[in-house]
Amino acid sequence: MICKKDITDLKTDIGEMVGQKIVVRGTLGRSKSFEKEATIEKAYPNIFVVKYEENNRNVTYSYTDVLTRTVEIDVIDGNIATPLIPPQIEELKKVKNL
Repeated sequence: MICKKDITDLKTDIGEMVGQKIVVRGTLGRSKSFEKEATIEKAYPNIFVVKYEENNRNVTYSYTDVLTRTVEIDVIDGNIATPLIPPQIEELKKVKNL
């Protein structure tokens, strides 16, 4: 369940990362997915804007898109990409049981 604190924390984190390179992953439906490099351009109270590098296109996402994992964002720091939001506890339990 998403609480207000989660959204506030995510807004703060993304607001501090304006100009940061990221990797955005998501689904397009019918088992099609995408993974693209982008830069966080702007952060607003309800949405944030990313600019995809391959076609210079701006796309907006809501903070709930990230929290509900509609899109996943990895922050690029040098050669390492770390997830903005760590994997869910249930996912970690499934991996440990395998």
